Amino acid sequence: MSSEVEAGTTSAGRGDREAVVSRPALQAGGTLSLLGSELLTLFRRRRTWALLGALALIPILIGVAIRVAGAAPTGRGPAFLDQITNNGLFVGVTAIIVATPLFLPLTIGVVAGDAIAGEASHGTLRYLLIAPAGRIRLLVVKYVAAAVFCAAAALTVVVMGTIVGWVLFPIGPVTLLSGATVGVGDALLRFLAIAAYVTVSLLGMSAIGLFLSTLTTVPVGAMAATAILAVASEIMDALPQLEWLHPWLFTHYWLGFGDLMREPVVWDSFAENALLQAGYVLVFGALAVGRFITKDVLS
Repeated sequence: MSSEVEAGTTSAGRGDREAVVSRPALQAGGTLSLLGSELLTLFRRRRTWALLGALALIPILIGVAIRVAGAAPTGRGPAFLDQITNNGLFVGVTAIIVATPLFLPLTIGVVAGDAIAGEASHGTLRYLLIAPAGRIRLLVVKYVAAAVFCAAAALTVVVMGTIVGWVLFPIGPVTLLSGATVGVGDALLRFLAIAAYVTVSLLGMSAIGLFLSTLTTVPVGAMAATAILAVASEIMDALPQLEWLHPWLFTHYWLGFGDLMREPVVWDSFAENALLQAGYVLVFGALAVGRFITKDVLS
């Protein structure tokens, strides 16, 4: 009898352990499934492709304008603009410089601001929470999807710029800001690093947009507020009277990727930018969680 009891106890203990072990696995599987569904939904929307298409037009317009009108005067316009006719690889870098202050924030504001407010306005948020998703898990999935869109947006500008430059202009070794010259392969890797830098730069703004999206059921309001905050931050960053505040603004390091165009590469601005954006993600992510878990979801 005692052996049967011990066997039963052992079997029960094993079952309990298996349940404990399998629960996180099931939760992880559910999170990945939810994330996959969210990404499919995001990239199936016409609006998403319209936003990426608008970003792709930036390098196309730059390349065609330079091809038709000729080289820009030295020192006029964005950095590297006057070097495009000599090396088409600079189209991508020029395009990302043009897109970062305004066009990228606008597109990111649309996606991040719509994350929760869009579901509420369409009456689908309650059904997402009825499913075994959980509020915090849903927030994490929405944020990761917005971060993926940040990467897609930055890559769209850089990759399309490289393709346009390759088609319209001669390409060759790239002269860096430090005066050194690197081959095409090395230059392309640096351009991918610039896209990664810009992606990191937009992560803090995505967290802000997600938080604002939890405050309203009107997605347009969250989108507009996110974009306005980005513009306001850039304006404050341009005022010398607020120099003490500049290192704390989430837009302060947005154009610091010029250090990736030096030999050797200077990673200081990348690290400082990543640290700053991580701070914004933690602060506004916590605010979003605090707001969302106490919010009455009626739609």
